Amino acid sequence: MRISVIGCGHLGIPHAAAMAELGHEVIGVDVDQAKVDSLNSGQCPIYETGLPELLARHTASGRLRFTTDIREAAAFADMHFIGVGTPIDADGRSYDTGQVYGAVRQLAPHLDRACTIVGKSTVTVGTTVQVTALAQRLAPAGERVDVVWNPEFLREGRAVEDTLRPDRLIAGLTTVEAEKAIRAVYAPILDAGVPLFVTDPQTAELAKGAANTFLGLKISYINAVADMCDAAGGDISQIVDILGIDPRIGSGGMRPGIGYGGGCLPKDVRAFTASARQLGADKAAALLRAAEEINESRTDVAMDLIRGALGDRRVKHAKITVWGAAFKPGTNDVRESPALALAQALQQAGATVTVHDPQAVATAMTRNPELDYTDDLPASVDGADLVVLATEWPEYQQADPRELAGRAASLLLVDCRTILDPESWRTAGWTVHQLGRPGK
Repeated sequence: MRISVIGCGHLGIPHAAAMAELGHEVIGVDVDQAKVDSLNSGQCPIYETGLPELLARHTASGRLRFTTDIREAAAFADMHFIGVGTPIDADGRSYDTGQVYGAVRQLAPHLDRACTIVGKSTVTVGTTVQVTALAQRLAPAGERVDVVWNPEFLREGRAVEDTLRPDRLIAGLTTVEAEKAIRAVYAPILDAGVPLFVTDPQTAELAKGAANTFLGLKISYINAVADMCDAAGGDISQIVDILGIDPRIGSGGMRPGIGYGGGCLPKDVRAFTASARQLGADKAAALLRAAEEINESRTDVAMDLIRGALGDRRVKHAKITVWGAAFKPGTNDVRESPALALAQALQQAGATVTVHDPQAVATAMTRNPELDYTDDLPASVDGADLVVLATEWPEYQQADPRELAGRAASLLLVDCRTILDPESWRTAGWTVHQLGRPGK
C-alpha cells in the first residue's frame, strides 16, 4: 500500500520507518527542509533503539522518502497517517490540537479520490468527528474521505518494537471501507496474532488517555508507598515484589523513583484529568489530580535524600554528578525529564552539577544550557561528592564501581528503579543511598 506520514518527529519517523519495514511504500511529510534532507540521506534527527538502522535501510532501498510538499503526498498515497505533535495547551491542562487541524487543512484540498486519513496523535474526545467534517468539507473527494483514529501506544526507547510488534491495535471508525483499509495496512501485524479493537471514534480517543493515565497512577501510587517506606523504615523493593506477584496487579510499570516524564504521560494525565472535569466526573478528576501531585513532588523527595546523603556537607557548593538526562533509556527525548528537573533543582540550590547521558547530551544542552555536560562516563564522576543515578541506561549497569571509586567521594544515590547491584558498589567502597530503602 502507498501511505504518507504527516509529521516527522518522535511519533512520525518511527511509524514511517516501521511501515516501510512492513512492505509499504512510504512518503513522510514535514515542514522543516533541513530535517527532510537529513532523513532522505538516512540520518535520523532523534534517537530510538533500532531506528537509525531501519531508517538507513529503507531510505537506501527507495521504499521510504521524505518531502515538504504535501501535494506530493496527497497524489502519492491512499492512506495518510497524521503524526503531528499535540503539546499541552496554554491552559496547562488540555491538548493543543492546532497542528492536527493544520495538517488536515493543508492535506484535504488535494484529496481528489477515495482515501483514508488515520489520526495517530493523542487528542481530546470529539476530535475525530470534527476532523471528519473538516476533511470532507475541504476535499474534492468529499465523503469518500474516511477518518480513523488509531492511537499509538509507543514506549519511547522502544518505539520501533512497539510499532512492529504492538500488544494491541485500536481503530475508531464509522465505515466498513475504513475498517478494510486499516486491516490492509496492518495485515502483517494482524496475521501475527495481534488483536485489533474496532471501536467508535470516542472510545478510541479515550482509550489512549485512559491507558497512559493508568500508568501514571500506578507510578504515582508506588512512589507514595515508597515515601511511606522512608517514614517507616520499610523496603519498597520487597513491597514491589510482593504486590507484583498478584496477577490482578502485576509489577509492570510499578517502578518507584523520581517520577514519570517524557512527551506523553505528563500531558496525557493532565489532559485526561481535564476531560474528567469537563465530563462532570469530579471524583475521577480528584483521583487523577492526586496522582499528578505525587509525581510533581518527586524532585523534592529526591532532594531530601540527597541532603541526607551528604550529611554535614551542604548541597550548596557540593559537586554532584547526575547520570541521565533523557527521561528514560533508549531515547534522547528530554521533555519533562525528571533527571533534568532534579539537576536543575540541585544547581538552583547552589551545587555544581555535571550531567552525563549516553545519547541525550545534545538535546539536554538545548533545553537546559545552564548545566554542565559530558559524554565521558569515567570523567563525569571526577571529584564528585555525590553521584545520582537518574536514568536507567545499561551503560550505568555495565560501569565498574571499582574503577570509578577512586575518582569520586564514595557516595552513590540511586532511585528505586535502579539497574545497579547496590551490594557490588558497597563492596567497592561506595556508600549507597536508595529512595524507599532507608538504611539499606
